[in-house]
Amino acid sequence: MAYPLPQTESDWTEPGAFEVSPGVFRIPLPLPHDSLRAVNVYAIVDGDGVVMIDAGWALEQSKDQLIRGLDVLGFTLAHISRFLVTHAHRDHYTQAVAIRRVFNTPITLGAGERPTLERLAPHRHGEPSALLDLLRACGAWELAERLAAEPRAPEPTDTLWELPDVWLESRTTIPLTTRTLEAIPTPGHTRGHVVFLDRGSGVLFSGDHVLPRITPSIGLEAEPGANPLGNYLNSLQLLLALPDVPILPAHGPIGMSSHARTQALLEHHRVRLDQTRSAVVAGADTAFLVASKLGWTRRQREYADLDLFNQMLAILETHAHLEELAERHQLHRVRDGGPLRYSVLPAA
Repeated sequence: MAYPLPQTESDWTEPGAFEVSPGVFRIPLPLPHDSLRAVNVYAIVDGDGVVMIDAGWALEQSKDQLIRGLDVLGFTLAHISRFLVTHAHRDHYTQAVAIRRVFNTPITLGAGERPTLERLAPHRHGEPSALLDLLRACGAWELAERLAAEPRAPEPTDTLWELPDVWLESRTTIPLTTRTLEAIPTPGHTRGHVVFLDRGSGVLFSGDHVLPRITPSIGLEAEPGANPLGNYLNSLQLLLALPDVPILPAHGPIGMSSHARTQALLEHHRVRLDQTRSAVVAGADTAFLVASKLGWTRRQREYADLDLFNQMLAILETHAHLEELAERHQLHRVRDGGPLRYSVLPAA
């Protein structure tokens, strides 16, 4: 049997437990929105138990589907020996915390996620989000106020932002019973994102760093870091120095070449940086104004046609590209009491 077994775009969200590499099973778990319908978590059979790559969103239907998937393999939640989580977004992390509360299952996470988890800690819940301040700095005051005014009912997962048991401080190997994984920090999507390379099996658990069909959001976190796009591009370059192996992503079908998809993502951002700079040349001088000049999604939708959440994503993406251009000394950045403003540097 050849591995990894490919899936088509239409079938990757179907429930079950699918062997994608010897002893590695993909278990898609449901998400409560339409844009991303599922998250792939991976169960690695390891001796008398399983090691999980990512955990899913702490929802009853997600837990039920994880239980059914593990049951196909002859395991229960109690057989999970540890969680290796790629990053601290709700759809990857919160179910690990919920399961740990019952079974004391240890959780491992990239150290760069600490500021976000400390910001999201239950005792700080309700504080103004750093993202709203960033939107205001981008010139999107109205959007920030509309988001701040939106009623939001508390979710059960709001209390699940607990710290992990193990922080991954740097690139390291993680010996399991049946194999050795290499944990590789890949900041950008979040500050502490980590991918896991299984050299023996020739697969990469790519989390949200490299996705087969969509471009991951950059720096979407409660406590954003400096220049997330620069970090992301560097992390993509790092993958090109690793073996070219099939990806096992968190969203979408498996099996795409890690190098081919990485090159495509680098090219996407090269084009987007050019478009962003051109918008500044044409007179747009804040992230809000630049975002209003660009097309969004594969359909090149107008910014004004996006919903509030996707307008926020558009502003944050634009800000990340503007900051990278400033870091490259292709734009000049100024903030004098108002929003961040950008201009083209005069020719030398």
